[in-house]
Amino acid sequence: MTTPAEIKTALIGYGFSATTFHLPFILNLPPFRFTAVSTSKGEQVQQQYPEVEVYADAETLLTRCDADLVIITAPNEAHFALAKLALEQGKHVVLEKPFVTRVKQGEELIALAERQQRLLSIYHNRRWDGDFLTVQKLIADGRLGAVRYFESHFDRFRPEVRKRWRESDVEGGGILFDLGPHMLDQVLQLFGPPTAITAQVQTLRPKAEVDDFFHLTLHYPDHLAVLRSSPFCAAPNLRFEVQGEAGSFIKHGLDPQEDRLKSGVFPQSTDWAQEVPEQYGQLHTADGVSTVSTETGGYQRYYHQLAGAILDGGDVPVSAEQALWNIRLIHMARQSAATGKTIPVYSGE
Repeated sequence: MTTPAEIKTALIGYGFSATTFHLPFILNLPPFRFTAVSTSKGEQVQQQYPEVEVYADAETLLTRCDADLVIITAPNEAHFALAKLALEQGKHVVLEKPFVTRVKQGEELIALAERQQRLLSIYHNRRWDGDFLTVQKLIADGRLGAVRYFESHFDRFRPEVRKRWRESDVEGGGILFDLGPHMLDQVLQLFGPPTAITAQVQTLRPKAEVDDFFHLTLHYPDHLAVLRSSPFCAAPNLRFEVQGEAGSFIKHGLDPQEDRLKSGVFPQSTDWAQEVPEQYGQLHTADGVSTVSTETGGYQRYYHQLAGAILDGGDVPVSAEQALWNIRLIHMARQSAATGKTIPVYSGE
């Protein structure tokens, strides 16, 4: 292993997720050092990063490289096997969401990480979206009063099916496993687990192989939370609507970090993720309407906390135990959609 001053970091996969959501932070945030990758794009990587070791497959990387930390961005169905091998090889592991595709897999990995005394964390980066941080702060500050209704959207206008594994009939495919974990993780951060869930999970587009629409209602003792994703939303995207006894907050548009990362903006300043004022949300109360400045997000906070966990024994930014709740709720949502019934929430699959 390495000296405490650095964290040798390997990537499993070199596609959109790896190059957009992970590599910019690994390259720009000490103490991480990009040392290895498994990819079919070896020539491209060697041209850009000649010092990085390139492996043709993930299993070879995991058994041969000396990385301290492995970030797994493989397709969902491969998460369990790759994370298990990485932990068995004594490496810390970050898994892209979703954690796993089955609850028992997650439980096995959690137990293995504990035995190996290695960190296991899931990349729920949207805990650090500016719009979500704003909702979190408004609720915590009591500006909305007691929340009675919460609505979260992650709609898109994608009427045509794309040829990619996320839209294929494979284990962990479909929009519920793609966007559902982000939205469920956020609502769990705000309110904890619900008491029951009612769900519609549909395949609406012609030629679609897997679900491309969901509408989840999470039941709490004193409020409801609704999560929705549709591929047919051509209008401006409603992101959050939160209704409380003291007022309502409405926010449109998506956090700017993904678009900025895709355009090559690196997280090299504290305000790189600040939203433009035109996108700020509105707070409606009995006294009128006011604009609420969006909190400054920052996915780099995940990596700062991860470094502290690895080097100094601090808490991981997103624990596997927390992320496993998302998988439980996804399976309960599928059960609700298949039976047309409201499903009580419990701790098993």
